[in-house]
Amino acid sequence: MADRTTSSITIDADRAAVMAVIADFDSYPEWAGQVKSAEVVITDPDGRPEAVRFVLDAGVISDTYTLGYTWQDDQRVTWQVSEPGRMVSELTGSYRLSDTGRGTEVTYELSVDLKVPMIGMIKRKAEKVIVDTALKGLKKRVEGR
Repeated sequence: MADRTTSSITIDADRAAVMAVIADFDSYPEWAGQVKSAEVVITDPDGRPEAVRFVLDAGVISDTYTLGYTWQDDQRVTWQVSEPGRMVSELTGSYRLSDTGRGTEVTYELSVDLKVPMIGMIKRKAEKVIVDTALKGLKKRVEGR
């Protein structure tokens, strides 16, 4: 199993508000820095995105791929590659949301495996940039609503 990059942030909002922003893939290019486009291609019976096609440009990792999503109410969402891209062979991750009494703690976990060889240190740095940018963007987007 690949190494995982994990980071957390506290957002001044309830879990439902945070999860609503996470589920709004159309707006990702506005707040998730490396996401150039996100298109929902399949929704589940509850209307939540089940498969989403992404165009990502994170410097050393630039690709188009599709992720499959599993939703657990407003507590957790997980994803994994359902259609790999040219570079990305595997990408798994999750957002875990928990109440803190002063907002919602969001923990983002990400693991990326590439088809092309890359020094582990560089790959982990790219993962960290993706995670940190996503968490800061999510916080700004939720709290700015």
